[in-house]
Amino acid sequence: MTHFKSIKTLYLSTILCLAMYTLSAQQTIHIQAQAEDMTPLVRKALENATDKNLTLVFDKGIYKFLPDYATQRYSYITNHGNGLKNIIFLLEDFDSVTIEGNGAEFIFHGQVAPFQIKNCKKLTVKNLKMDWDTPFLFQGEVLAVNETEGWRDIKPFTEGFSWELKKERILFPNIDGFTFPELGSTLAFDAQHKRVAHGAWDMSSRPRWVEKRPNGVLRFHEHLKQYPAVGSILNSKGDHDHNRYAPAFQITSSKDVHLEDITIHHALGMGFLFERTENITISNSGIYVREGSDRVVSTIADATHFANCKGDILIEDSTFKHMLDDGTNVHGTYVVVDKVLDDHTVRVSLQHFEQMGFEFAASGDEIWFIQQPSPKRASENTVASVSVVNDKYSDISFKNKLPDNLAEGDILENKTWNPTFTMRGCTIKDHRARNIVLKTPLKTVIENNNFSSMMSSIFFRGETYFWFESGAVEDVLIQNNNFDHCAYSGMEHAILNITPRLGKTFDQTQTYDRNIRFINNTIKTFDNRIVWADRVDGLTISDNVIEQVSGSVPLYPNTHQFDFKNCDHVEIYNNTYTGETEKVLSSDESSAKNLKFKRNKGFAKYKK
Repeated sequence: MTHFKSIKTLYLSTILCLAMYTLSAQQTIHIQAQAEDMTPLVRKALENATDKNLTLVFDKGIYKFLPDYATQRYSYITNHGNGLKNIIFLLEDFDSVTIEGNGAEFIFHGQVAPFQIKNCKKLTVKNLKMDWDTPFLFQGEVLAVNETEGWRDIKPFTEGFSWELKKERILFPNIDGFTFPELGSTLAFDAQHKRVAHGAWDMSSRPRWVEKRPNGVLRFHEHLKQYPAVGSILNSKGDHDHNRYAPAFQITSSKDVHLEDITIHHALGMGFLFERTENITISNSGIYVREGSDRVVSTIADATHFANCKGDILIEDSTFKHMLDDGTNVHGTYVVVDKVLDDHTVRVSLQHFEQMGFEFAASGDEIWFIQQPSPKRASENTVASVSVVNDKYSDISFKNKLPDNLAEGDILENKTWNPTFTMRGCTIKDHRARNIVLKTPLKTVIENNNFSSMMSSIFFRGETYFWFESGAVEDVLIQNNNFDHCAYSGMEHAILNITPRLGKTFDQTQTYDRNIRFINNTIKTFDNRIVWADRVDGLTISDNVIEQVSGSVPLYPNTHQFDFKNCDHVEIYNNTYTGETEKVLSSDESSAKNLKFKRNKGFAKYKK
C-alpha cells in the first residue's frame, strides 16, 4: 500500500496516515511505489491537497500508472487531438509546485495524458524517467520487396509490442480496445544507426490486404511511390486523426517553469508542450529510446514545442533523439479574419484542425494586423475583450478602432505572446523532420549544439498555408554549432532553410524574415545544400568551416551550396570549404543586387 509521510503535527500525521497519505505544513506529499496501479492514489492525494504551495516527493522506484481510474476531462491540446483524456497528474491554480522524482521511473499504460498543468506559478519538476509499457507503434524488419507486384515482406517485432493480424488487417496497438484504423504514417529507419533511413520519404500506408507467411513473416500488399530498402526497419504510428493523443507534459497558462533531469523514452504525442506560458527552462533532460531497446521511435511528435509563449525560454545541456517530429518548434499563431462586426470588433477563426480551442488572445494583449497582400506586421491594437463563439471562432473587441480596409482573409498575430529563445549545449539527432523550427521575432540564440537532421536542421517557416504558425523572425544568432549528416530526407532540404509559406493572396516576393546570422559553425555534409533562403532581408553567413565528406550518397548533387530568392542584404564571407562541388551560388536578380561574397576559401569560382 502506498504511504504518504508527513510531520505537520503528531495528531494530524496519525489521522492522515490511516488514510494512506499525510500532508505537512508545506503541503509536502511523500509517495512510495507500493501499488500495482498508482493512478488512484496519486489522484486522491492531489484532490486532497489544500494549500496553494505543493511539493510531491517520490521515492526512487518504478511506478505504474493505468488509465482506469484517471481523471477524465475534455481537453484542448494544440497540435494534438482534442477530446476526453485520461489524466494522471492534473495540477491547476497552484502558486508553486515542486515535483522531486529522486530518479523514480514512471511507466504508463494505454491512452493516458501523464501531466496536465494549468495556471500554475513557480513550477519545478526534476529527476524523473518516463516510459510506456507498450508503445503505440508497429514496426518490423523489411525482408523483401517486389515493386512490380506491389508487396513487401515484413517480420514484425513482437517482444514489447502489441498487434494482431485479423481479417487480413494489422490492428495495433490493440491495447484496452483501442486500435488505429490503418498503419497510417510510416517511415523507414536505418537499423544500424537507429535513425531515419538515408533518402527516406514519409508515406501513408493502407495495405489492400496483409498475408500471413511462414516463420512469422507478413506480406503487405500495397503499391508505394517509394519502397523501403531491404534490411531497414519500417515503423508505423497510425492515422493522423488519432496518432497524437497527448504530450507527456502539457503546460498551459503558467509561469516560471523549470524542468531538470527528466528523461522521456516514449509519449503518445510530444514530449514537452507549452501554451501561453511565461519563462521556461529545460536543462539536463533527454528524449530518446531506452538503451538496449528494439524501438526506433521515442515520442510520436516533437520533443519540445512552444505555442504563443513569452518571457525567456532556455533549453540547455539536453539530448533529443528518435522523435517522429521536430526537436523544437517555437511559434505564435495566425488567426484569419472571418468578418468585421463593427469598427472595434472582428470575428476571427483558427484554421488547422489541431488548433481548435486554442486561446489566441486575452484582454490586454497587443495584436498585429497583417493585411493582404503585404506579409508585414502593420498596425497594432490592444484587446479589450474576447468572446468565444466556439472552438473555431472568437469575437475580439479592441480598445481602438480597427485599421482601415480590414478584410476577410487578413490575418492577426499576437505581439504580446512571443518569447526570447536560447538553445545551447544540446544534441539533437536521429529523428524525423527538423532539429529546430524558429518563428519568434524576439532575440534568438542557437549556440554550441550538435545537430544531425533528416530534413533541414534549422528551419524558418512562418506560414498561412497549413499550420498557420506565426511568425517572421527579426533577431537570430546561430553560432559555434556542429552540423553533421543533415538533410538526408528523400525530399530536398538544406542545413539552414528559410522558406515562408504564405497563402496565394499574399505577395510572394516581399521579404518576410530578417536579421539572421549564421557564423562560426562547423559543417560536415555529404550533399551540396548549405543555405537555401527565400524572402530574407539581412542574412550573414560567415566564418563557417564546411567539409564535404564521403560515406553517404549525395541526394541532390546538382543543387547549389548557397541559393537565394527574393532576398536582400545577403553577405557570405570568411567561410572555408573542403570538397569538390562546383555549384556554389545561385541567386535571382533581386537577391543579387546587394549580395556580397568575399574572402571565402576553397570554393569553386562562380559567375555573378
